[in-house]
Amino acid sequence: MRLTGRRWIHLVLGGALLMPFFLLAAVVLPLVADGADPLRHVGWQFVAFGCALPLGALAALLFPLLRPLEVAAVRSLCGVPAERLAEGPAVSWAARRRTALWFVAHLLTGGIVSGMTLSAPPAAVLLLLLPFSDPLQHAAPGLPDTFQGVLGPLAGLALLALVAGTSWAAGTLLGRVAPVLLGPTPADRLAAAERRAADLASRNRLARELHDAVGHALSAVTLQAGAARRVLDTDPEFARRALAAIEETTRDAVAELDTVLGLLREEDGGDPAAPAPTLDGLEALLGRTRAAGVPVEATVEGRCTGLAPVVSREAYRIVQEGLSNALRHAGPVPVRLHLGVREGELQIRVENPVAGPVAGVATGSADPAARPGGGRGLRGIAERARLLGGAATAAERDGVWRLTARLPLAGTATGTGTGTGTEQR
Repeated sequence: MRLTGRRWIHLVLGGALLMPFFLLAAVVLPLVADGADPLRHVGWQFVAFGCALPLGALAALLFPLLRPLEVAAVRSLCGVPAERLAEGPAVSWAARRRTALWFVAHLLTGGIVSGMTLSAPPAAVLLLLLPFSDPLQHAAPGLPDTFQGVLGPLAGLALLALVAGTSWAAGTLLGRVAPVLLGPTPADRLAAAERRAADLASRNRLARELHDAVGHALSAVTLQAGAARRVLDTDPEFARRALAAIEETTRDAVAELDTVLGLLREEDGGDPAAPAPTLDGLEALLGRTRAAGVPVEATVEGRCTGLAPVVSREAYRIVQEGLSNALRHAGPVPVRLHLGVREGELQIRVENPVAGPVAGVATGSADPAARPGGGRGLRGIAERARLLGGAATAAERDGVWRLTARLPLAGTATGTGTGTGTEQR
């Protein structure tokens, strides 16, 4: 019953929206048709009513914001779930045409129900009271004598039932048609899917940056603090060096965290607070890792300078995550890092011995439970490589954990310099 009442209010609202178009048609008709008088003649009123509907359709075509207004009214008054209705203005012409059809239907049914609501109840009350009131009988001499008996009240009740039935039928019809005409078009669904994909990509990007930036620092600090605690009494000088390394590592971590937060500001339309690290900072990264007690042997073949910024940034993060994995899962064991530019690709390889059996498989198909920590870093490496059109794998063989990545150099700003020289770091 409440839903029927709300739908009746929605129909009356449609009648109210019809009035400006009806009055405009009533003003224009006498100017274009001789003898037209919609304000006095019922026939011309119906003509003005018919002319008002195309004007409403034209308004819906020209004003895209009409759709969200109609959607809000339908959602609140017609009981249509929000997920079945479109969001936002009607941008495409297909959406505007469907909105125009809906608006015409709303105005048409609303005009009919509003007219019946205004005229039928007074007539019904007159018929109900006619047999019991002599003044009414004398005031309405044109009514047949049969209405002065039982037929009068019955006709009044029938008239009220007609208004109620018409309102119920029109409200039900609009409630069923609303998802078809006000629902999302294929273009709306595609735009919504693109927005969800962009939002998911943004969240994944921030998760990768935060994991790589903070995770590496925490792994290094954990090892440094543990080493300092063990030798605090026997080797105070080493403990002081470890504490100094912790201070430097945390300072760099704060700077990288500011970089990650800068990504948020960049997505909000602002400028990032600090540039993301690139391979130019490789020496500092290796120094922090060595300060954590991990001997790192780095080999660079060719020239890794002058790479495209995006390639250099992603390569730095991949190397950082590879070293973090060694710190986190293997501890202070020797790590071998190899970078080389070959055949238009930057090749990265990180190797370290493992203490026990590791269920290493190709990145992307690995079981997240195979290694402590859930494997989020390996998935992040695979995502970074795929975004550049490359690939990454991580596997254990013969007691050695090996991470490899290939990043295409397409879009490199300067020459790659694929020389054959080898540099030890």
